Amino acid sequence: MTDLLAGSTTRLADHTTLRVGGPARTWIEATTEAELVDAVRTADAAGEPALVLGGGSNVLVSDDGFDGTVVHVATRGITLAGGSCTIDEPGAAMCGGAVIEVAAGENWDDFVAHAIAQEWRGIEALSGIPGSVGATPIQNVGAYGQEVADWLWSVRTWDRRANAFRTFAVGDCGLGYRTSRFKAEPGRYLVLSVTFQFRQGTMSAPLRFGELSRRLETDARGRAPMTDVRDAVLELRRGKGMVLDAADHDTWSAGSFFTNPILDADQAAGLPEAAPRFPGPDGRVKTSAAWLIEAAGFHKGFGSPPATLSTKHTLALTNRGGASSDDLVALAGEVRDGVRKAFGITLVPEPVLVGVALD
Repeated sequence: MTDLLAGSTTRLADHTTLRVGGPARTWIEATTEAELVDAVRTADAAGEPALVLGGGSNVLVSDDGFDGTVVHVATRGITLAGGSCTIDEPGAAMCGGAVIEVAAGENWDDFVAHAIAQEWRGIEALSGIPGSVGATPIQNVGAYGQEVADWLWSVRTWDRRANAFRTFAVGDCGLGYRTSRFKAEPGRYLVLSVTFQFRQGTMSAPLRFGELSRRLETDARGRAPMTDVRDAVLELRRGKGMVLDAADHDTWSAGSFFTNPILDADQAAGLPEAAPRFPGPDGRVKTSAAWLIEAAGFHKGFGSPPATLSTKHTLALTNRGGASSDDLVALAGEVRDGVRKAFGITLVPEPVLVGVALD
């Protein structure tokens, strides 16, 4: 464990995908679970503010930096925790499922590629998403018709309030659209590892997203080879500037900056006829934040460099080089206020805001 003491020159801009953020007063690189827990527990006991940082892909940090301890989760490990029998074809038992425990610091996309190579199916459509494994249940990460909740088994945590280890079965994680009990109580639970239960096979889980399905030749059950699904997803994401590339400023972002609004029936009825509507089981309706942004007059590339919307996808705020946290906050506020004025809907930021706020 490397501890850069007070006065550290570690810039958070060097550890976030937005490439924005001032210095950390103290930077700790935790490479084992014991180091991770000890670093956070020590800071908590001292009354020291602590920021736990994984891949830095879902955070916007102030240019003033963080006046406390930043703990970088750099733990590694993928462990076969058990196997199980699942039904892969109608009426046919398949004893080849896998229960896999993954350290929080593992790179998510690397793990997706590894899962495909091991023929663990279910997360192939989540290819290309930046960040660490430990962050995925917090946001209930999802894309192209798949989400972490589909295959999650349990989440092992350090409860900073109770000063104790706690493991949550999937049913106790409070998972919903881009939310969880961990997000609902920010800062309380330090995710140590995530356990998944996968079915095995070379074919994907049934694809439920039209844009992806149209790119692939699926079988009668709506499946395609997992390797083909990964290739197609990466191609789609690159076309939207959503696969990290240092040479492409459209990827200097935190991904989708706003979540898709979920509306009650009355709110949904007030949407323009052309607005996308995705009815949910509870009677509420999800619509598209990207559609609202564009319909409110914010086009791809909107803004003044060094902070603009992506030239490929209006849902991403990007750093064109040298952007400040204030630049990005101002742009986010302008977009949010414009959508609210046009449609009466207030968009909610998806990234964690550290030392900054949308007024």
